[in-house]
Amino acid sequence: MDNVDRIKSKLPLLFDGAMGTYYRDSIKSPLPECEMANIFDRESILNIHKEYLEAGAIAIKTNSFGANKRALNCSENVLATIIESSYNLANEAVADYCADNKINIDDRFVFADIGPIAHPSEPYNYKEFLEEYVDIVDKFLELGAKNFIFETLDEDIFLLDLCEYIKNKEEDSFIIVSFAINPDGYTRKGYYGEKLIENVSKSNFIDSVGFNCISGPGYLLNTIEKINLDGKIISIMPNASYPTIINNRVYYSDNSNYFANTMMDFLDYGVEIIGACCGTTPKHIGKMNRLLADKKVSKNIKRQISNDNRKASHKINTKEKPNIFYDKLLSSKKVIAVELDPPADINIEKYMENAHSLKKAGVDAITIADCPVARARIDSSLMAYKLKNELDIEPIVHLTCRDRNLNASKALLLGLNIENIRNLIIVTGDPIPNAEKNEIKPVFNFNSRILAQYIKDLNEKLFTNSMMISSGLNVNARNFAIELEKAKNKELAGVEVFFTQVIASERAIKNLIWAKKELKSKIMGGIIPIISYRNAIFMNEEISGISIENEIIEKYKGKSKEKSDKLAVEISLEFMKRIEDKVDGFYLITPFSRVDIIEEILKKYMNK
Repeated sequence: MDNVDRIKSKLPLLFDGAMGTYYRDSIKSPLPECEMANIFDRESILNIHKEYLEAGAIAIKTNSFGANKRALNCSENVLATIIESSYNLANEAVADYCADNKINIDDRFVFADIGPIAHPSEPYNYKEFLEEYVDIVDKFLELGAKNFIFETLDEDIFLLDLCEYIKNKEEDSFIIVSFAINPDGYTRKGYYGEKLIENVSKSNFIDSVGFNCISGPGYLLNTIEKINLDGKIISIMPNASYPTIINNRVYYSDNSNYFANTMMDFLDYGVEIIGACCGTTPKHIGKMNRLLADKKVSKNIKRQISNDNRKASHKINTKEKPNIFYDKLLSSKKVIAVELDPPADINIEKYMENAHSLKKAGVDAITIADCPVARARIDSSLMAYKLKNELDIEPIVHLTCRDRNLNASKALLLGLNIENIRNLIIVTGDPIPNAEKNEIKPVFNFNSRILAQYIKDLNEKLFTNSMMISSGLNVNARNFAIELEKAKNKELAGVEVFFTQVIASERAIKNLIWAKKELKSKIMGGIIPIISYRNAIFMNEEISGISIENEIIEKYKGKSKEKSDKLAVEISLEFMKRIEDKVDGFYLITPFSRVDIIEEILKKYMNK
């Protein structure tokens, strides 16, 4: 019998529990990184493996979850030693246990454990990061590993290529892929867990898919009740519970009875691999093993659950409402949105007067930046609520990834949706200035593409009234092919409207034409009135993403305020005319709260 068939013959298969938290809590003087204990505290790791085997685990994981150069900040040689020792220790534990208990060594399994390698959200070199995973995989393969578990993942990047690589190298390998989701069903990077395992389950190079870590068994049971992956082996390895933090240390309650009983419920939904993650101990595995021995599990369990029994995703029950701006945009009528940055203080009267003036001038929506250039201003969402409810103006809210984690983003989106504020511009956000980084910490839990995907999932799973997802498009990028590729990826993530950077050059117009041919989304052409020579120089030299031709800049040289204002209107109208047939609407950016100039532009454009 080959390796894969031997594993399948042992289903339902019981795995071990936590290594990191158990090592920390059970050893008198644990090392900061338990992977280093493979070298410097071998006996402790060996004994933990044996404890799990004695408790009844049929499969154990190598102590190598964080064994990568980025996590351990170590050299290639040290990493190779850690990986080799992790594999040898696990196999030594299996050999000793089987010899002591007169068990066939082929009836116990060692899985090479590989956790996520941290990488920047964007941009990153796909090939470079894939090679880091391949280097780790190769080290295990050279040692004779046939079984792999990729766990606590928050995205599926690299996975399919990596698993195909393993299967090509070792045809008889068994590969488990496991994602970490919060109680809402999302990973830390905002991906919907159900979608992730549905996507990877289609691969013939992956033997089992499932979830581990972050959530306790009760939350994961709610998720698994909604999933149908008929024909794929499902793996579940939850945390003991939600942790408690005491004196900056993470603790988990001893709930082994509840944990073990709940894990048995997974078997009724066709889960065939069960184990445990953070906060669990051999005690948890021992109780699961005893219950498993008494559990009558059919080898022909169907994961196909009737529609009456399967839990459906709960959509927010709100009355269906029109999205005035988005509906007009889809009707092929030219729309006009004006950006009006919120105040940096509580003096709101002038802002509201300006917004009211823009409404009278005929704008379809006002866009509200989210703390532009990383400087605090009145919150864009609260400002949107005020405009909509007090002035009956359609707001378009900028949301950056800089200042909010996943929880804060979801909370905000829920509130916006129930208030029918549903037009969004998703941007990664300007970086915090270096001088302020000690006091102000950026979040960047995800980038604009991932946040767009997250909102798209909310549209599908929760919202009765969908949010309009839009993003930025830098038509001034020198390598516009790369920018266009990013835009296409954003479209796949759910973006349906692009607001361009300022169009004030021939290159910008050329790239706009290119984008119109390549993209499926609606495009809002960005126009900003240039109000002085100094203003033109500043924008061209200091504002990222803006490019103004020298010929235009020179026109302002020596001009008075009155003549500069007139020139600002003329040049803006000229560019609006040139791009009118290439865009679905105009996105006018108000310079220094000069609403009077925007009004003049709109007046002349509408009366042409």
